[in-house]
Amino acid sequence: MEREKIIFFRNLFLRAFAVGVLFALFYWIVTLALWHAYSPWLSEQFKVDEKELGALTLNFFGNVRIVIVFFFLVPALALHWSAKKA
Repeated sequence: MEREKIIFFRNLFLRAFAVGVLFALFYWIVTLALWHAYSPWLSEQFKVDEKELGALTLNFFGNVRIVIVFFFLVPALALHWSAKKA
């Protein structure tokens, strides 16, 4: 790959990482702010108690972390090192 393409894709992945982190923070803040509002509604609609809802929420944020780090940050760092060598 030529150096300009490497830099383009590196910047693309870094920007996608930054946007992913911003969305994750937004989801975290909204979850904390509205926990008491939607927890009873979810219990009523889907028969999920608060303990299970906490586990589901933790699982969601764990998956978000994996996607953001391993799908966006790791390729961006690899391309960053490739751009320095090219």
